[in-house]
Amino acid sequence: MKLIIASNNAGKIREIKAILGEKFESITSLREEGIDHETVEDGKTFLENARKKAREIMQLSGCAALADDSGLCVNALGGAPGIYSARFAGVHGDDEANNDLLLQKLQKKTDRTAYYDCAMVLVFPDGREISAEGKFFGEITRERRGSGGFGYDPLFYLPEKGCTVAEMDADEKNRISHRAKALQNLLKQL
Repeated sequence: MKLIIASNNAGKIREIKAILGEKFESITSLREEGIDHETVEDGKTFLENARKKAREIMQLSGCAALADDSGLCVNALGGAPGIYSARFAGVHGDDEANNDLLLQKLQKKTDRTAYYDCAMVLVFPDGREISAEGKFFGEITRERRGSGGFGYDPLFYLPEKGCTVAEMDADEKNRISHRAKALQNLLKQL
């Protein structure tokens, strides 16, 4: 069976192929399949957004489809930016502005605990659906550290590792991240 990943993010696709590769005959991306589709993420949760993306791609392709939605949840901000992580500062994907706004909102906060949350949904053409979640806990630093990763990684500090995610090796991040945990939970259900 073929699996289409509802993404064009090369790092994400590589990670998913490494973990789920033995379960499918082939795993491809939207680009590889020639699918040019942007799902409107209007759900109220990561799971709702992932489910919507997976279902739309499955319906467009007729193949099994896997989608994820993830973001940063900061306890002192009531879980924000949450599902709005990529567009926290108003423009989708502006990591610098999102990080600046996060630092500004946390300026006078003492509780800097946070977690990345990832919801994944795998939908099959016969209607079966599997969902899984993974979380990655840490703290928000007061300044950016490191040049790796993306998004909030320069601010997301892991006390047990003594570094931000942006200071970690990409392979190590991919072994312990929220997305890796969601994939492992999904794999158990397969």
